[in-house]
Amino acid sequence: MDRGRRRVLDDVAFEVAPGEIVGLLGPNGAGKTTTLAVLSTLLRPSAGDVRIAGHDLRTDSEGVRRWIGRVPQEIAVYPTMTARDNVRFFARLLRLRTGSDDVLERVGLLERADERVSTYSGGMQRRLNLACGLLGSPPVLLLDEPTVGVDPQSLERIRLAIESHVADGAAVLYTTHQMDEAEQLCDRVVLIDRGRIIAAGTPESLVAGLQPGLRIDVVTEHPLPAGWLGDLHGARELDATEQHGETASSGHVVPVAIAALDLAPSVLKYATRRGTVIEFHIRRPRLYDVFLTLTGRALRD
Repeated sequence: MDRGRRRVLDDVAFEVAPGEIVGLLGPNGAGKTTTLAVLSTLLRPSAGDVRIAGHDLRTDSEGVRRWIGRVPQEIAVYPTMTARDNVRFFARLLRLRTGSDDVLERVGLLERADERVSTYSGGMQRRLNLACGLLGSPPVLLLDEPTVGVDPQSLERIRLAIESHVADGAAVLYTTHQMDEAEQLCDRVVLIDRGRIIAAGTPESLVAGLQPGLRIDVVTEHPLPAGWLGDLHGARELDATEQHGETASSGHVVPVAIAALDLAPSVLKYATRRGTVIEFHIRRPRLYDVFLTLTGRALRD
């Protein structure tokens, strides 16, 4: 996919099966929204093949559009209208005869369906955004950061509505910057950076492949001397290139990779022999760490 002389997407290839949620993750500018725009038929790819439910996007874009529902990152509803009128309006555009109550109930807005959207909180507006995307029960649902800035109640409502739609057999492509959300919701994730796929798999498999794995951060009053771990087998101090994730806000942090959890007491014992330990944190790697490790250059751009 080229825009002018700049290649936005380069050899991006993946599949989403019915009944599956695939997370499309990456830093800002990685190509996530462009990918959704192509799949939504809003952008025409300069090369490659795109098929949705057997329909070729290049030769049958109208057929593709009949299969997809799209929820944009922007709030795309009318604030001066009620929620029910918004849903009915978009249903007419899609030439649907379905009533509005079903989708409003799915996102928990039925009791306030006749109130103007301008009176809604941001989270409620996000829920209505999703409700409009669910009209007609599309077999393919494209979600572009549907939970930006929402409250916990709205987050749970959105999550349940998506899971219910997937349980009915839909295929969902989901972009988000919330790694915890992707870890909990997605069956698989595709990590994209600079328009290319750099990793793909289940959240569990990506986390399992991260090195170093289990880690203990020892926070000391002063730096520990070189070789302080001695001959402790199964533990080693990490260098700067291996460190990932969050650390303590005060003191001197000494990150140590450990082969097993039962090594943590020994690491602390060795540290207290050589300095004053203020605190320590035992961390198991998560998708957040995978993201930072593989796209760490984004923190420097």
